[in-house]
Amino acid sequence: MSGRGQISTVKSGGVSIEIERRGSGRPLLLLCGEEQLELEAGFIDELAKNFEVILPSPAGFGHSDRPDWVSNVDDLSYMMLDVMDALSLKDVTIVGFSLGGWIAAEMASKNTSNISRLVLVDAYGVKVGGPFDRDIMDIWTSHPSAVAAAKWADAEKGKRDFSQMNDDQLTIVARNMESFARFCWDPYMHNPKLRQRLHRVNVPTLLIWGDKDAITSPAYGEAYAKLIPGAKFSLVPGAGHYPHIEKPDAFLSVLKPFIA
Repeated sequence: MSGRGQISTVKSGGVSIEIERRGSGRPLLLLCGEEQLELEAGFIDELAKNFEVILPSPAGFGHSDRPDWVSNVDDLSYMMLDVMDALSLKDVTIVGFSLGGWIAAEMASKNTSNISRLVLVDAYGVKVGGPFDRDIMDIWTSHPSAVAAAKWADAEKGKRDFSQMNDDQLTIVARNMESFARFCWDPYMHNPKLRQRLHRVNVPTLLIWGDKDAITSPAYGEAYAKLIPGAKFSLVPGAGHYPHIEKPDAFLSVLKPFIA
């Protein structure tokens, strides 16, 4: 399990955003998934050997504020661009996981002037099929065991021992899922406009997908990649929706050459 780094806050449009930093070197902006499992994952410490890994918690996640005017992922992406400005980040590689990948894609569709490379890992965000196609599993109405089986190649790796968490940790877990539902419920897990904006992404882009992901399938990931000019697509064998947690060594073997 990874240790926590230096914690601080920055202001984005008057909203306090929690920031964690680990390591030193070139900046690597890492946008966590909706459960923020990355904060406890060992692969970040490996990245921190060569980069300053910067982990902001979007509005409504972690200890960051969530004002009423923040209502969707489009809003979150503008706030993260403000965070980059507040931290004077330039020539930054952004790596986004799941919901964080969606936020990263939205950011890059708006402004890449301070972004050097983009990595999306099993990201949400676009509608690739027809109006009656289920692109993304309905995680809200499906049984939790079915969601776990779809999310993890080995469902045991997804189990969390809530009995060992203190009140603050449990509050964050509940708050993260509440914010996730608030921002992603309607329209479900995508921005109808993002598909038409991805042609604006003009930096080297890599999409990494777990080959066993049944939340957002590899076919969905490949279709996503085709919407971004020149984007590359790579599979991590034996991993589900969180390949960086299930198969960290295989994941890093794909990621490191791209961001080196």
